[in-house]
Amino acid sequence: MAAAGANGPNKVERRAGGIDGPTNPMVTPLLTDLYQFTMAYAYWKAGKHKERAVFDLYFRRNPFGGEYTVFAGLEECIKLIANFRFMEDEIAFIKTSLPSSCEAGFYDYLRGIDCSDVEIHAISEGYVVFPKIPLMRIEGPVAVVQLLETPLVNLINYASLVATNAARHRFVAGKSKLLLEFGLRRAQGPDGGIGASKYCYMGGFDATSNVAAGKLFGIPLRGTHSHAFVSSFMSPDEITEKSLRSCEGSKVCEDFVSLVQTWLNKLKWSQLLGGIFGETNQSELAAFVSYALAFPKNFLALVDTYDVMRSGVPNFCAVALALNDLGYKAVGIRLDSGDLAYLSCETRKFFQAIEKEFGVRDFGKTGITASNDLNEETLDALNKQGHEVDAFGIGTHLVTCYAQPALGVVFKLVEINNQPRIKLSEDVSKVSIPCKKRCYRLYGKEGYPLVDLMTGENEPPPKAAERILCRHPFNESKRAYVVPQRVEELMKCFWPGRSGKKREELQPLNVIRERCIKQLDQMRPDHMRRLNPTPYKVSVSAKLYDFIHFLWLNEAPVGELQ
Repeated sequence: MAAAGANGPNKVERRAGGIDGPTNPMVTPLLTDLYQFTMAYAYWKAGKHKERAVFDLYFRRNPFGGEYTVFAGLEECIKLIANFRFMEDEIAFIKTSLPSSCEAGFYDYLRGIDCSDVEIHAISEGYVVFPKIPLMRIEGPVAVVQLLETPLVNLINYASLVATNAARHRFVAGKSKLLLEFGLRRAQGPDGGIGASKYCYMGGFDATSNVAAGKLFGIPLRGTHSHAFVSSFMSPDEITEKSLRSCEGSKVCEDFVSLVQTWLNKLKWSQLLGGIFGETNQSELAAFVSYALAFPKNFLALVDTYDVMRSGVPNFCAVALALNDLGYKAVGIRLDSGDLAYLSCETRKFFQAIEKEFGVRDFGKTGITASNDLNEETLDALNKQGHEVDAFGIGTHLVTCYAQPALGVVFKLVEINNQPRIKLSEDVSKVSIPCKKRCYRLYGKEGYPLVDLMTGENEPPPKAAERILCRHPFNESKRAYVVPQRVEELMKCFWPGRSGKKREELQPLNVIRERCIKQLDQMRPDHMRRLNPTPYKVSVSAKLYDFIHFLWLNEAPVGELQ
């Protein structure tokens, strides 16, 4: 709808709430499955289309073999809902897509609908969430809410999956490491690339290489050069403009190339470094010098085009030391191949030897960035081997969610016309939890969340210091009394419709990111670990447990044996 501009939907909503359209202009009321329109028509034909329905959006299993998920995508859902109106060309297309027997009055109905009578309660974006707990509760006319099902599931599914993937990478890498998202070229199309950058940043990454995402969301940008830049040079003779003004501007080095060569000779014949390398690749040196002349304050070099320790690192250090003479501090190197643990350790020793021999302050701490198809497993392996990497550039496995392609978000009817509904299945994990619910997080005396609890909407809320019986929704023997030190209600009103409730404001991405990091920090460590994490408890109140099983027995057909 963002692309519709002043043609209607955005102007209509901005009078009510001032919410822009979705980031992706392809997110329109047509971004749905055909069966949503066939159901909407059938509801309309039966005169049921205005009946009040309540749907829960949730997922059944945490991704990546873990025990937690990061909730993301809510902002885009609210933007869709705020601008949900059908344009004439969209209605014309729907008309050609449905059977010709569909009555004209249905299309007049579509012209008049929006989400002004829809109410959305949701968990705040960036929260750590768990299976079965509703991430969103969508209440409104059944035909309208049915049309929202597919786009809402679409907007939540990938966003939450990639945010969780980012959080898991952050957990393995550790808080002290810089994490850079480099996935645009490998992402599933432009929208996958843009979404990945946004939600990886939310999940704890520090920056992205994606310029468009930087512009759209204010994410810090990072990037240097590729192997093509290095191999495009033949020799230092190609460098015609050799002068470089000092950092403070008081002097000019007329021949920066010669200064670099002087330093390279010093390194070659130094007592600590002698014999580590011989003649370095001069075309690589030319590339590094050229890049330093272009970006003296941001010099970071890719050092593995020819040979890391016998050419790349010595060439980098010669340029970095020449920059240091002029008051600049080089950012560091990037390793994109080879044994990253070994090479990073050897590079660190090289940097430290230079600091010791030439007295260059903090040169031993010069940054080392690693890339090369990294994932959770390689980060974990590097930690176990021991490494000296300060920053990781991660792409393919991160943005494609290579380890798991989908979260499995579902959208289930739980109430219609104030009558609770349940979906049954021989697979107990697919049985839905009926009725409109409230959700709470109960915290223990150590400050960690203990359990998420669902109750019926009209049940009294749990209170701190009061004993509460928490039951597994389906397993009779799994139950526990909990005395919470703190109780947090999870769901808030993000779109009040005509209810008159106060609407929660959408927060900037950096605020959601901080919330996400805080949420992850307050989880118990055994829930977070990569291997064999402890399952987090999701429960229902005793009253809701009894009602679920009453409804289950009431709705399940009774067999007959003869």
